[in-house]
Amino acid sequence: MRVLITGVSGFVGSVLAEYLLNLATAQTADHADLPQDGPAPQVHGTVHRADLRIRHLQDRLHLHRGDLRNSSWIEQVVEEVRPDYVFHLAAWSDVRASWDQPWATYELNISCQLNLLEALRRHAPAAKALVVASSEVYGLISNDDLPVDEETPLRPNSPYGISKVVQDLMAFQYWLNYQLQTVRVRSFNHIGPGQSDSFAASAFARQIAEIEAGLQQPVLKVGNLEAKRDFTDVRDMVRAYWLATLRGKPGAVYNVGSGKTYSIRRVLEILLDLSAADIRVELDRDRLRPSDVACSVCQPAKLVEVTEWRPTIDIRQSLADMLQYWRQRTGVHPARYAEAADG
Repeated sequence: MRVLITGVSGFVGSVLAEYLLNLATAQTADHADLPQDGPAPQVHGTVHRADLRIRHLQDRLHLHRGDLRNSSWIEQVVEEVRPDYVFHLAAWSDVRASWDQPWATYELNISCQLNLLEALRRHAPAAKALVVASSEVYGLISNDDLPVDEETPLRPNSPYGISKVVQDLMAFQYWLNYQLQTVRVRSFNHIGPGQSDSFAASAFARQIAEIEAGLQQPVLKVGNLEAKRDFTDVRDMVRAYWLATLRGKPGAVYNVGSGKTYSIRRVLEILLDLSAADIRVELDRDRLRPSDVACSVCQPAKLVEVTEWRPTIDIRQSLADMLQYWRQRTGVHPARYAEAADG
């Protein structure tokens, strides 16, 4: 079995790669659909720039370095690999920055996927491909829409959201027109160690780690703390992606999320509680979005029915692991702060 992950060195791609590499020896329900008498899956991945997150996996991965905007290059990769399963994770993912760079957002999210699907159509038409959209496709969610299911109207309110709507519908079109086995997921917020600090929870964790290390004044800058979001640990999210790809119906779309909400304020409170540092919180208006939704919560019933997936990692553990990641990046040993918090 050959698997191709685009954006394998990204936050989610790196976690998915490690999960799949370990899956063949894992005794879990997620293992049930794997061939029982064959070798472990070959995991191939595309890398555009940095590969820091996957350096510990490089002797187990088959890496292809290039740019998905180059249609000839990705066609060569697909022709060489002939994947059985494809996870398209390479994307522009910064919602707030998409207002400043809308064209870059559209180019990366739309043209890269188009090149990939064309390559699959020509050279791996039997492959099953997961296309990852986002809860941002729903955009302007009202209280009457909650919890958000797959029938909720698409009202994207950011360039990023628009780009993800196009990705979503493009994948559906390739199923309708070419019978390419695309499965779509609309992912709600996910967090965990290794996430970029362009996302709120990771930005908080990085600032706390740098304050603890004496690299920043004890002032933590924040944006809108009142928004409520549905958070899922990235390690649970990649399990959902795997199961949706294996068991999901081609052409179908599935929401992925925990079905629980936490305010951004509560996320910050948990992170502050995990630190012994005395930190003051200040509003930074540059961190506010031009348009924001008060509350977003997922209805994952359709995915659960098909896959029996459930999240297993609670938000406190996710945030603790994220804070530890940033402490390690700043050169501070996490045990030092655990001891301080105890006494």
